[in-house]
Amino acid sequence: MGIFDPLYTPEYKPTGAEIAIFTTNKGTIRVQLAGKDAPIHVGNFVELAQKGFYNGLTFHRYVPDFVIQGGDPKGNGTGGPGYRIKQEYTTNPNNTHEDGALAMARSQNPDSAGSQFYFCLGAQHFLDPSYTVFGQTLEGFETIAALRQGDVIESIVIENAAE
Repeated sequence: MGIFDPLYTPEYKPTGAEIAIFTTNKGTIRVQLAGKDAPIHVGNFVELAQKGFYNGLTFHRYVPDFVIQGGDPKGNGTGGPGYRIKQEYTTNPNNTHEDGALAMARSQNPDSAGSQFYFCLGAQHFLDPSYTVFGQTLEGFETIAALRQGDVIESIVIENAAE
């Protein structure tokens, strides 16, 4: 998540119908992506998932009753895709960190998200004004609750992705 990485705008244009299916070593999670509310974040996430970027990466951060975080190719919280994307928490009308919310991690720079994401372990509304939520868990809350640091993202498949 380098501050000097270029700002990227994804080519993928979300329809709002996209569902991400996370297969982990602890089970499956189905997430409704918020393509209408956070199109840059969803477009970026869909592109990375479709390239297989996340396959085999681990969850590198677990904080009980807060978040489980993954998506870092370095596995230590310092890696990313080599670019960053613009924040959308100020434009997303439904930017609310509910239990099971999927949001992008970033550094101090608001426009520094890239590939690292987290699932909320319970509501974390104090994050609403600072981090972009781009999905909400539909199924797999028990899987999210079982995840710990070192657990593996086997794959992320996007259902209903536009061609």
